[in-house]
Amino acid sequence: MNESYSPVPELNLLKEFQDRLGPVFYSEGFELVEYDGDAGLHTWSEDPAFLSRFVPFAKANSTGSDYALWRCDDRTELATLPVVFVGDEGDLCVIARDLKELFRLLAIDSEPVPEGFPAPGGVEEHSEGHAEFVAWLDETFGLGPAEDPEALREARKEYDDRFRAWARHFTEWVDD
Repeated sequence: MNESYSPVPELNLLKEFQDRLGPVFYSEGFELVEYDGDAGLHTWSEDPAFLSRFVPFAKANSTGSDYALWRCDDRTELATLPVVFVGDEGDLCVIARDLKELFRLLAIDSEPVPEGFPAPGGVEEHSEGHAEFVAWLDETFGLGPAEDPEALREARKEYDDRFRAWARHFTEWVDD
């Protein structure tokens, strides 16, 4: 019996880290939840062709936003799929081009905001497990916090534009 959290090795490594760290945040509001569970996507559309293209895996903040992988194609490397932010205030957008980019953004340690992740200026006081997460990110993937989140936002724009065009086939609530 396989007791892995998911079929995504990168998420399994993060889950092991989260379990070792215990009940503390390592990035503001972020927490892995049941892999492929409910992220409220049915409130956008109940069309199975829409819902089947998402794999929810984490809470994005403390107020009900989530992260999900977007199956934009049929690639087998799930960690390379774009990560979608499913906002509790009506936002639905690509937040990172892949999981490792999301991890780099999480290392900044602020709750996501769709217009520019993370909020300008970052945070003054880090989450309790932040230093451990940054060390884990470096040891595990040789990565550090994103130095220029705005540049990453520009880099993911192509995925976000493609995502929004696709999502408009299922819901009228996706912004231009």
